[in-house]
Amino acid sequence: MEHSRILRLSFLFLAVLQMLSLTGNMRPVSAEESEPNNGAERMDRIQQAEKNKQAFFGGARFPLEQSDPDLAAIRDRLVYGEIVDRGTLNTRQRALVTLAVLTAGQTLDDMKAHAEAALRVGVSPVEIKEALYQCAPYIGFPKTESAVRLVNEVFAEKGIALPVKSQATTTEESRFKEGVAVQKAIFGDAIDRMHASAPENQKDIMVNYLSAFCFGDIYTRNGLDLKTRELLTFSIISALGGCEAQVKAHVQGNLNAGNHKQHLIDALAQMLPYIGFPRTLNALGCVNAVMQDA
Repeated sequence: MEHSRILRLSFLFLAVLQMLSLTGNMRPVSAEESEPNNGAERMDRIQQAEKNKQAFFGGARFPLEQSDPDLAAIRDRLVYGEIVDRGTLNTRQRALVTLAVLTAGQTLDDMKAHAEAALRVGVSPVEIKEALYQCAPYIGFPKTESAVRLVNEVFAEKGIALPVKSQATTTEESRFKEGVAVQKAIFGDAIDRMHASAPENQKDIMVNYLSAFCFGDIYTRNGLDLKTRELLTFSIISALGGCEAQVKAHVQGNLNAGNHKQHLIDALAQMLPYIGFPRTLNALGCVNAVMQDA
């Protein structure tokens, strides 16, 4: 038995020697050298972060940069040195996704700064308001109103007249019918099956309120196109966590509305610094489950 063990060790030693001979003059790589970003790339990331922060926030500085400069640098180099320059989303879409996600998560300390940033990169006051209104069916009115109040303060400071022009398109008589039409544009004939199968004591929630309020009152509004609204809905629900069934439904809805898989992946990347990895990866799993071949 001992002889057998010695033979196995000998063979292992010979295998290691053979591997070393194949590597030739290869030398150990230091931790510094093995990083994905070498020194030059890290400098580019720092410079890019400063450039993008200037585009979004002008010369504004934030308290975190004074109290916790290391954390501020980690954040800024990730968000503005890497993420905002990747993928298929344009700057305006990124600003809208960020506002919607901050609203969904009720992380409102920086809402005013991001509303100003959105205006600075060309998002209109109407588009900002519509992105916040889009949150109401998914997070409720109190949380939506909390974000709206802060944005209104920014508009007042900027001399933007309130209220902004109404974007409503439906009437009391048409809201249900037009809401159903939007639902079917996104989800197809599954809406008819959902309506038909809804228990009688649940029809108000599953049929009337959902079709008339969520889709009739909100989705039919002007100011944002259907693709943008559906992308925002995906972002809002993904930020909430624990809503995987609804996330998957809206992954398919995004595909039907014309948003491709990469749009959703890039939206999740934009959201990552604001919602963290667990919820981001859960939503990414939903995207991959629905869009396996996309």
